[in-house]
Amino acid sequence: MEKLIITPKTKIFDLLDSYPQLEDLLISLAPPFKKLKNPVLRKTITKITNLSQAAVIGSIKVEELINKLRSEIGQESFDNIDIKNGSYVTEMPYWFNHDKVSQSIDIRATLNAGEQPVHEVLDAIKKLNNNEILKVIAPFIPAPLIDKSLSMNYNHWLDEKDDKEYWVFFKR
Repeated sequence: MEKLIITPKTKIFDLLDSYPQLEDLLISLAPPFKKLKNPVLRKTITKITNLSQAAVIGSIKVEELINKLRSEIGQESFDNIDIKNGSYVTEMPYWFNHDKVSQSIDIRATLNAGEQPVHEVLDAIKKLNNNEILKVIAPFIPAPLIDKSLSMNYNHWLDEKDDKEYWVFFKR
């Protein structure tokens, strides 16, 4: 069986499926990765989150994350990782107006139930009128969701309330 080559696009689920021994290393690299111990989150979020997005969630450089994981299993280090740097808007944007928030979705319960909230949130984003804003409440930076919204040309603002609560606002 051919072993998985670790890259920034490698999904966490595939990584841990191929190299279960890397779980402890991942958790040691960034405190938010402790959530990997939650079997519900493990079955849902890891299937859509790649290592580049995980680096954002863990506040670690993607190069450092990839190279530590590769080194641990005997793969050569990357000298230069060419990725589209996921930069998220963390300062309140000019378009934000609290009165324009038309809907709020708290994805924490959905995640805890072992379900993926991505489709529900994307459906709500697509239904936004020009002046409406969608608020999403998450237990961590929902990097895959923000990346998907960026690919669809939606605006966002990521507002970190604390290390267990993030609000993301989306606008057309």
